Amino acid sequence: MIIMDITSPATGSALSRFRDKSRDEKLRLVAESAGLGEEDLAVLAGGDGGITFERADGMVENAIGTFALPLGVATNFRINGRDVLIPMVIEESSVIAAASNGAKTARAAGGFHASASEQYSIGQIQLLDVADAAAASKKIDAVASELLDIANSKSSTLPKQGRGAKQLTCKTVDAPSGSMLVVELLVDVGDAMGANVTNTMCESVAPRLAELSGGRVLLRILSNYSEQRMAIARAIFPRDAVGGPQVVQDIVAAYEFADNDVYRAVTHNKGVMNGVIAVANALGQDSRAIEAAANAYASKTGRYRPLTSWSVDDRGNLAGVLEMPLAVGIVGGIVKVHPVSRVCMRILGATTAGGLACIMASAGLAQNYAALRALVTDGIQKGHMRLHAKNLALAAGAKLDEIDDIVRDMISQGKVSVQGAKTMLDAKNRRAE
Repeated sequence: MIIMDITSPATGSALSRFRDKSRDEKLRLVAESAGLGEEDLAVLAGGDGGITFERADGMVENAIGTFALPLGVATNFRINGRDVLIPMVIEESSVIAAASNGAKTARAAGGFHASASEQYSIGQIQLLDVADAAAASKKIDAVASELLDIANSKSSTLPKQGRGAKQLTCKTVDAPSGSMLVVELLVDVGDAMGANVTNTMCESVAPRLAELSGGRVLLRILSNYSEQRMAIARAIFPRDAVGGPQVVQDIVAAYEFADNDVYRAVTHNKGVMNGVIAVANALGQDSRAIEAAANAYASKTGRYRPLTSWSVDDRGNLAGVLEMPLAVGIVGGIVKVHPVSRVCMRILGATTAGGLACIMASAGLAQNYAALRALVTDGIQKGHMRLHAKNLALAAGAKLDEIDDIVRDMISQGKVSVQGAKTMLDAKNRRAE
């Protein structure tokens, strides 16, 4: 495993009362922390989501517009001894606040300790109608070096970095339609997500594999089950900061519920992914691949289980661990195309793909802690609905200068709903008449 490499913010990540500051004040603090320039600030302050329609039209087919989501910053994160401000893009209320609060609790015991494996991608070439799979496998193994050279000839950068296709293996897969031979390429993709180069390498060796096996090539594509690209985040949450011994024990019991019941486990892991995917969205990562790999990994024992584990350490503190596959990249892809993603990478300060994976895993662990603590104490709705109240007020038709009053009235009267917001808004309008 390798330890992440990041650039520490100049002013730290424990930004006091960050949520209460104006937008201009927030932007100034983030700019100072991340060393952003005026051009970066202009991108964040633009209000158009960072891309014009012309740029969007070049990114997808049949484009008709753009779609923006809220971008926030999670504070208080200390990871491997360094402060990190974490950009997050998500539409769900309370996620960024919860992750920040979880990070604040962990910070009291030194923060998060995270590591990531080397960045290996797996490519697969499917061969059908192979008369003798064992004999074909021997032929292929005998010329593995030749095949790796063919694969590596398709990348002008990875071999020069000592990376690229490293290993080739064969396996037989039995299916209702018959047995098939599958050849797998192990590719060190460095700081890229690596899908394109892996697919290209698979296609490059396919004709030679067909010749060697006497079979017919069908699929030539990477696997998104990235178990060769693991990230682990650990943290201690001090007993008193968590809420005392009983709350610690209750969080462990909540985890055990998830570890033994698939219905709870799915929602448990959804909370983890709230943190992970919010960071992935901000950094232009392939969130669908991340989700698919995480769910496959959660099922690796034959039943679906939590991605995190929680226990009580020898001092009575709460100890949490998140382990999951994370195929991410800091070069190529959308992170180099989308202006906001580029600025978010500067804010984050990750200088390697492994570093980004460590940060995302830490965000997932913080979010899971916060969700579990809320569930075993006040319930998930109290804090969530308080933050959701602004959305409800807008949905009810409140103007921007009316939102704070409507939210305050809804919370004080315990009527946090669209109908409650409409009632408060009607009452406010009658008083104004």
